[in-house]
Amino acid sequence: METFKISELAREFDITTRSIRFYEDVGLLHPDRNGNTRIYKRRDKIRLKLILRGKRLGFSLAEIRELFELYDTKQSHAQLHEMLRIIDDKQAVLQRQIRDIDAVMQELELAKARCEQALNNTETQ
Repeated sequence: METFKISELAREFDITTRSIRFYEDVGLLHPDRNGNTRIYKRRDKIRLKLILRGKRLGFSLAEIRELFELYDTKQSHAQLHEMLRIIDDKQAVLQRQIRDIDAVMQELELAKARCEQALNNTETQ
């Protein structure tokens, strides 16, 4: 079975060992221990990747924990509906962010074009 040390995961994901220990403290990761050494399995590595991706997408740690709990337990209809609600809510937030980013990008392009035009006008005078 493939295992990882905390320092290996920290290097691979470019985060601190302290961050990984924090995720363990809040119950998102569950490494085995050999004395004081944490031994992370492939499952922990995948969960860490999902935690970091979720954070980049704006999920709170509570939302990430809830998704893990829904995934880890036998999924009833109620749990699946709750997971769908969480996903729908997050998709709506991300769609709004995409629209906002697109609007800002267009404004920046216009500002850039005006600056370039102003520079060209001053250079030709």
